Amino acid sequence: MTTNQRNSTSEAKYNRITRWIGIFLAIEILAGGTLACSLSDYLPKNTPAPGQVLYQDDFSNTNSGWDTWSDNDATVSYLDGGLRFKINKAQYDFWSRPGKRFDNASLQVDATKMTGPDNNDFGLICRYKDEDHFYAFLISSDGYAGIVKMKDGQYQLITTDHMQYSEIIRRGNATNHLRAECLNQTLYFYVNDQALLSTQDSDYDSGEIGLVTGSYEEPGVDILFDNFLVYKP
Repeated sequence: MTTNQRNSTSEAKYNRITRWIGIFLAIEILAGGTLACSLSDYLPKNTPAPGQVLYQDDFSNTNSGWDTWSDNDATVSYLDGGLRFKINKAQYDFWSRPGKRFDNASLQVDATKMTGPDNNDFGLICRYKDEDHFYAFLISSDGYAGIVKMKDGQYQLITTDHMQYSEIIRRGNATNHLRAECLNQTLYFYVNDQALLSTQDSDYDSGEIGLVTGSYEEPGVDILFDNFLVYKP
């Protein structure tokens, strides 16, 4: 089990993350870009070709290897063909990993808010070194998004100077399709198949993948993940 507790308790969403150090300038993603799959002709035979599936899990097998637990603070469990995160404590994050490690990878998952407050966060993790060092791609059920870096045990927002609101994000008890690409020093975030955020950061070049869910002032965040997929970008 790996957890991280927030320190703030009452700031509004657009101000909460500005207290985290290490803010970087966001870079907009240009629409219509594609990866050159023709490069696969020149890749070594032991290197996955672009688009090749590296790992997938629909959570139908409850022994597929994700971290699960249950205590007073949170429950992470397989449920109805998904992986459910129920956060019972305010200002708290929980994450789970299947023990798979990659350098360049594209991750995607379907995430559904089941119950609880819209003021939440949930999403994907890549390049997880340990509980104090990784990248996370987060949205909230009230329509905000950001790419953050955990460094030395502290969250740092590395896109804009606050969580960015977007109509692309489906609010309330809805399902959002999330995609994160960790490609060399560039991090891309897509929501519902539309480019939303990107930034550059060189601190972590490889690590484990995972899922994360967190609460703010109000506990009871309840998110169900399904159709997790990792492929070569």
